Amino acid sequence: QVQLVESGGGLVQAGGSLRLACAASGRTFSTYGMGWFRQAPGKEREFVAAISWVGGAISYADSVKGRFTISRDNAKNTVNLQMNNLQPEDTAVYFCAARTSMFPSVSSSGYGYWGQGTQVTVSS
Repeated sequence: QVQLVESGGGLVQAGGSLRLACAASGRTFSTYGMGWFRQAPGKEREFVAAISWVGGAISYADSVKGRFTISRDNAKNTVNLQMNNLQPEDTAVYFCAARTSMFPSVSSSGYGYWGQGTQVTVSS
C-alpha cells in the first residue's frame, strides 16, 4: 500500500514558478514508477510528466516540455515537479500517482495509487 500527499500548490502570476512535492509512504517506493497528472475544471485528467524508478526514463506532455521538470529522491520517498514559466492554461488540480511497475506510463489507468491533489492557479 502506498499513500501519496502532494504539497506546493498555490496562486502565481503568469511567468512565475512553483515546485510541487509528493511525499510517499511505503518501503517499496523506490521500485515504483511515478507520475504527475492534472485536471482543470470541466476537463478530463491529463498526463503531465512521469519518471521511472531511478529516473532513467522520463516523459513529458508536449504542453509542458521545456518548462516543467520531474525528479525524484528515493532516499526521501519524494517526487517533485518544478514548474517554470507558468501560464493560465496550467491552472488545474495536480495529482501525484504511483504504479507498481518500475517504468512510467502516460496513461492514468496505469497508476493504482493517487494523492488528493493540490491546486495550482495561474493568473494572467
